[in-house]
Amino acid sequence: MIETRRRPRRTLSRVALSGSVLCGLVLPAAWTGQAQARDLRIGLAAEATSMDPHFHNLGPNNSLRRHIFEGLVTTDAAMAVVPALALSWTADDEHTWTFKLRQNVTFSDGTPFTANDVIYTFCRIPLVENSPSSFATFVRPFESVAAPDPLTVVIKTAGPLPLLPTNITALGMLSAKASGAAGPVAFAKGGCTGMGTPPKSIDFGNPKVAVGTGPYALKEYVRGTQVVLSKNPTHWGAAPAFDTVTMKPIVSTGPRVAALLAGDADLIENPAIQDLPRIEAAGFTVTKGLSNRIIYIHLDQFDGAGWKTPTIRGTDKNPLLDKRVREALSKGIDRKAIVERVMGGVAQAAGELLPFPLSGTTKDFPVVPYDPKAAKDLLAQAGYPNGFEITLGTPNDRYINDEKIAQAVAQMWSRIGVKTSLDASTSSTFFTRRNTFSFSAYLAGWGADSGEMSNSLNSLLLCFDPETGRGFTNRGRYCSREVDRLTIEAMRTFDEAERSALLRRASALAMADYPLIPLHFEVTPWATVKSLRYTPRIDQYTLAMDVVVVK
Repeated sequence: MIETRRRPRRTLSRVALSGSVLCGLVLPAAWTGQAQARDLRIGLAAEATSMDPHFHNLGPNNSLRRHIFEGLVTTDAAMAVVPALALSWTADDEHTWTFKLRQNVTFSDGTPFTANDVIYTFCRIPLVENSPSSFATFVRPFESVAAPDPLTVVIKTAGPLPLLPTNITALGMLSAKASGAAGPVAFAKGGCTGMGTPPKSIDFGNPKVAVGTGPYALKEYVRGTQVVLSKNPTHWGAAPAFDTVTMKPIVSTGPRVAALLAGDADLIENPAIQDLPRIEAAGFTVTKGLSNRIIYIHLDQFDGAGWKTPTIRGTDKNPLLDKRVREALSKGIDRKAIVERVMGGVAQAAGELLPFPLSGTTKDFPVVPYDPKAAKDLLAQAGYPNGFEITLGTPNDRYINDEKIAQAVAQMWSRIGVKTSLDASTSSTFFTRRNTFSFSAYLAGWGADSGEMSNSLNSLLLCFDPETGRGFTNRGRYCSREVDRLTIEAMRTFDEAERSALLRRASALAMADYPLIPLHFEVTPWATVKSLRYTPRIDQYTLAMDVVVVK
């Protein structure tokens, strides 16, 4: 038996901040402590792209999912791994994990939660079609999943998988019965049996189908308008403070702040940085915390005859295949200016894909310095003394100041001779176009759900491999066999110190190749009415069950 330990809590205290309440506020009756139903109204900065908990590995989706569909294992605000539907887990050997489930857990429709529901969930995830960022990478290494009894799950893996408990924190458990399975489900790597209704036919926008074990149940879903959750009276854990939670997507920062100030929202995500002093002066509470989300620019590194893209002009070949060009573009960006002027100081310049001290990161990892002269010299050395033209794609409603950041980058690149135009669109449109390779360069963000480096490397930089799921969000198709080797070795290493060392090497090697351009880590703000408090989460999730009522 291999000894397993939960990772210690990590605190990113250097830039974790909290605002103060500066003056009083007249509160609605729901917040006065009276013995009556409490409702919580949340203004979301971004809407989930689907109610299906396995369709899109995206922050807003994952945050919403946790209210309804719990995992076997979860993470706390500091991304420490903690029990959820599984009370304990043990590595019996390098290829076998045993999970012991909680007793007397039921779904919101009263159906008992058992190991069969776990098997159904693991079977379904690889079958979800057209996922922009799939969860399948987490279950593809499974050789078998068995249930010796209703409260035990045994997972056999093809190779050593020490991060399995961490990886499955991203996977919400479904009710096999509510999802259309008539009886026992059997897991087989070549195809499961007993699945019933095909995954694409399951309507998770229907409260009768969106059945989970979470502290809340789905009451109403109107795409583009609101998600309404009601307290799950059968939940096994502590009862949340609110009977009803209404989440409204208000993607523009101005209207979102206005909703808070007007009393139409009790908590909002990502208030505009320039509005924070005004929000605090009006008697609201602002809290901020460093996140694990890297804002970066992905670069097209496709190769081969017939290369053609509409977003690079002035050359008959892909200049981004040349490391010198990628380095020039990185050195042509003044990250300090973006942090100070665009982000108002509420961000941290980045050199790699995760902030220290998360697992696999390096303390004081160097940030690429702004050096426009060196950038121009590198372009000339690469055969582009007069530069070329490029279009930078970006969402305009997904990340904090995303379009403003992209505008700043476009101006900086133009100054070094790479004439840059901007193509900004709403996140739903942007991600659809990104996934069809419409951009040779695009701004995006990534938050490592596991809180450790292999997640970021595996998703963004490992060689794209649809069979294993590696590199699934590597739209630039960068590929380094040595980065792959080190990362895969790390993901097979049970000793945490040794695994972290391998990941540090892999990260340093990758960053030296300029496969993409890290810009900064977001520092996430939340604003609440005076009677509420919210503890910042590294993963940026807004969880209603973590909102505390204060007197």
